[in-house]
Formats: sequence, structure tokens, C-alpha cells
Amino acid sequence: MPAWAKPIVKRGPRPQFEIEQVLPGADPGECSDPIIDSNDLKDSGDLKGAYQILMDLCRADLRCLDAHAHLGNLFFHRSPAFAIRHYEAGVRIGELSLPPDFYGALPWGMVDNRPFLRCLHGYGLCLWRLERFKEAFAVCERMLWLNPSDNQGVRFDTEEVRLRRKWRPGR
Repeated sequence: MPAWAKPIVKRGPRPQFEIEQVLPGADPGECSDPIIDSNDLKDSGDLKGAYQILMDLCRADLRCLDAHAHLGNLFFHRSPAFAIRHYEAGVRIGELSLPPDFYGALPWGMVDNRPFLRCLHGYGLCLWRLERFKEAFAVCERMLWLNPSDNQGVRFDTEEVRLRRKWRPGR
């Protein structure tokens, strides 16, 4: 068993929680999804159009964590100092959905947890890129506690961050 997993296993079973996903403007009866629409625009090179959709979602309801995560993604490679603001907003807003003194799990398999976990992951990666190693390491540890199945691969970065190695593209 990897060292990072031992304290989690030792703690024993914990309650699982699913954060309510907010996606304003999405019609459950239709196939259109504004996040997918934004990603399609980004992939086609229309960053302004993608940005506009995501900002419209935030204006409609700041609790749309996926909009915050994807806004961070738009800027991650060009400006981690700018991207971190979007990720952190999503993390802070998402934390308001958690019970006080939350010690449970947010499994990736509960799909509504994914936007929060994406924000937290992006936040940690930006901290790492900005060489704020202590904070980045704390985020890595928190992510492993929240989602021990580690669907985002944080376990592969944790040691690099702990050793204060600089972030490199392609991680």
C-alpha cells in the first residue's frame, strides 16, 4: 500500500457526500449543455466565445463550479496567476456546500462532485506552478483524502510537490 493511502485506510470508513451541481440554463429535456458548448468553442479556437459562455454561467449563478473550473482551464497554460483565481473561486464556493468540520469523502463516482474536484485540482496545480509548494502539497493531500480512488492522478504529483520540484508541462 502506498504511504499516502495508509492514514486514509487507517481512518476507516467515512461518510460520502455529493455536492449539488448547479448548471444554469441547462434544460434537462434537451441535449445542449453550455459547458460542452464552451469546450467545443475552445477546441475550435474561439476562446472569446468559450469565455463568454462560462462567464454567462457565472453571472447566472456563481455556484456553477464547472464554469469556474473551465474558466481556469482556459487560462492555465498562459497565466496560472490568472487561472488560479477561477479555480479558487470554485473551491471556496464549493466548500460552502460541505457540512461544517467535513471529514468525509467526495468520490469521483458521484458525478456532481467532479466540478468541485476539478476546481481543487486546478487550484493545486496552479499553486505548484507558482512554486507555492507548501500550499500545493496541502491541496494534494486533501484531494487524496476526499477522493482516495484518485481519478485525477494527484498521487503522481504529490511527491514532486513535496520535494519542491518545479512544475513541467506534460504532467
